[in-house]
Amino acid sequence: MKDIFLSLGSNLGERAENIARAIAELSGHGVRVVKKSSLYETEPVEFVEQGWFLNSVVEVETDLTARDLMQALLEIERSAGRERAAPKGPRIIDMDILLFGPLVEREAELEIPHPRMTERRFVLVPLAEIAAGVVHPVLQKTVAELLAETRDRSEVRLFS
Repeated sequence: MKDIFLSLGSNLGERAENIARAIAELSGHGVRVVKKSSLYETEPVEFVEQGWFLNSVVEVETDLTARDLMQALLEIERSAGRERAAPKGPRIIDMDILLFGPLVEREAELEIPHPRMTERRFVLVPLAEIAAGVVHPVLQKTVAELLAETRDRSEVRLFS
């Protein structure tokens, strides 16, 4: 399936290496990376008393279902040592499904499109870099339009 986009973030340890390792591990779960955004350094939102994040978005192809893909992402997070100590708190790696083609899923463990993606510049900026014209299946707006309309004004800058 095409038009599947994942968000990756890290604000603990070697952030860039954490993201690169998580991306590399996708192939072992039947997920092929088609396109990668640049890395962006982003200020924390909501829980602001923590270090800045590195964030990236990848476009992938897979034959997995959305639920199986989410399980694969959770496995990769666990193998990297992710501990869910505090909601929105510091993390070695955080992986989310943003879009899964035209799928709309609203369950306790899985919401697609990601319910807060339109409120987060740290998601929309890297997503717009690689998929500005992709249309949100519920809002029927492009990623570029969503980025232009978001109320989030947090800092998102290219990481060198």
